[in-house]
Amino acid sequence: MREINIGKNDAGQRLDKFLTKKFKNLPMSMMYKLIRKKKITVNRKRAKENQILVEGDLLLIFAPDDLFDENSPKRIVTKGIVNIAYEDENILIADKESGLLVHSDSNEEGDTLIDRITAYLIEKGEFNPENENSFAPALCNRIDRNTEGLVIAAKNAPALREMNEIIKERKIQKIYLAAVHGVIIPKNGEIKLNLQKDSTNNIVRVKDKESRDTKYAITKYNTVSISRNKDYSLLEIELITGRTHQIRASFAHIGHPLVGDGKYAVNKKDREIGYKSQALCAYSVTFIGCKKSATLGYLDGLTVNAKKPRFLSLF
Repeated sequence: MREINIGKNDAGQRLDKFLTKKFKNLPMSMMYKLIRKKKITVNRKRAKENQILVEGDLLLIFAPDDLFDENSPKRIVTKGIVNIAYEDENILIADKESGLLVHSDSNEEGDTLIDRITAYLIEKGEFNPENENSFAPALCNRIDRNTEGLVIAAKNAPALREMNEIIKERKIQKIYLAAVHGVIIPKNGEIKLNLQKDSTNNIVRVKDKESRDTKYAITKYNTVSISRNKDYSLLEIELITGRTHQIRASFAHIGHPLVGDGKYAVNKKDREIGYKSQALCAYSVTFIGCKKSATLGYLDGLTVNAKKPRFLSLF
């Protein structure tokens, strides 16, 4: 028999979802069989797979230990620097530098932003993986490796659930700064495109017509400044939709690619002046209309800015 006490960060989950997080090597079919045969109980009573767990619940599991191997491979936690733009007991907003992955992908297993945040919280004593059944600090949004700026992380499960809901309901305004080639006419407006993702080449392609393989993308922009020789424009950008490479693909399509972008334009001359990747920064987040959120309502009205990006020197 194995006992598991449900803590704060485990509560609010379905039983089956909790078990798949806790025991990554447990076959789904076996898990449902154990629940059905009352080999997994909650508070010594018959459980259902969709039962919502509550803090203080006691799970009892009657099954051989080898079915519940928790020794799945763990990433090496690094101790790289976390540039913190805002932090409280529930969330941390990091100001990520260009070149750093937000989390690991199939090709990269090295240093990432979430690794750094996890190590930082362990060192502060705010997170102890040995005391957690299913939760680890998690990112609520992501930006590309070579985009700099703000990324939101949740320190606990209630904050993660609420922040994901806040973002889903568009109760957060995110503003990007970008340097693009040339002067855009009109200086303010919207770009509306159909984007098709090409996962093999890690790019998106603009399509003339909507199809089942495309996603509609809307990008609002406002010209803030124009360089003295009119080679570059500084833009404030708001994403009405959030598509892969949306900003980069949109401005390249209208003939004004981002400075330094070698994926959607030729950046040979940009590299010569020191811009080896896109001049793009997730610069500002403002929380709007989230007063009624049980855990994060206090964030309503808060604006957090990243440090000023280097490409502002072009203006």
